[in-house]
Amino acid sequence: MKKAVALVLLACFAGAAAAQEVSLRVMSFNVRYGTAPDGKNAWPKRRDIVVNCVKQADADIIGLQECLEFQARYIVAGLPEYQWIGVSRDPNGKGEMTAVLYRTGKLSPVGVRHFWLSEQPEVPGSVSWDSSLTRMATLVRFQHQETGRFLTYVNTHLDHKGEQARAEGIGVICRELEKEDPALPVVLTGDFNAKAGASAPYTRALEAGFRDAWVEAPEKKGPPVTWSSFAAPKEGEDSRIDWVLFRGNVSAQFCETVLYNEDGRYPTDHFPVLAGLTLAP
Repeated sequence: MKKAVALVLLACFAGAAAAQEVSLRVMSFNVRYGTAPDGKNAWPKRRDIVVNCVKQADADIIGLQECLEFQARYIVAGLPEYQWIGVSRDPNGKGEMTAVLYRTGKLSPVGVRHFWLSEQPEVPGSVSWDSSLTRMATLVRFQHQETGRFLTYVNTHLDHKGEQARAEGIGVICRELEKEDPALPVVLTGDFNAKAGASAPYTRALEAGFRDAWVEAPEKKGPPVTWSSFAAPKEGEDSRIDWVLFRGNVSAQFCETVLYNEDGRYPTDHFPVLAGLTLAP
């Protein structure tokens, strides 16, 4: 009898947890690869600005692009409340990652997959179409610790030259998502190297059911531009190439183009994008 009562109580608790909404702060952040010959903006001279930018954003999940392993390690060493997931896009293990940072006290990764944006997504280092470089995505199924709810998160970086590769890359991501639980909400971040609202990748993403946090959020902050070239935005610029997208039972509360800098020194050559998302019950 006691065992039956315990099981009923456990089921009720699980149902109540699943019925709770979940608030998440999600950021997309191209950190510029750490071996780039950037002179005064080289990684050793800006790495603490990157750490401070992440700290101020207070995000629960952060999709990093152009991230090398030593950069991920440096960031989490300065912010031990985070851990990271990622693999090199190149078989030699030394390439850029679409790394994912997550707050360990709030989320638990329960499944991880890496795939390449090519006609052979399961083959590390594979390249297709007119892609100028190896491109990939990292997919993580997270469980929210307090409620037990799950979500699928994907972080990517589309090619900067190949127009077909960018459009086909979205197609690969959508097909890979078909392998996941269709009932789960999906969040997709990345440097898409394509203008929101006026490009094939953006159109294909919306056709696949994704919505743009910048468009959907009732509260917006910052300019509609995400390429910075290590400098302040110019007035009148309108070119968002870094996006936070989502689909499923999700809504956006705010979206911000993060202009964090220290005495005019910016953390990287992109402005990060931060969104407040709510997973409805």
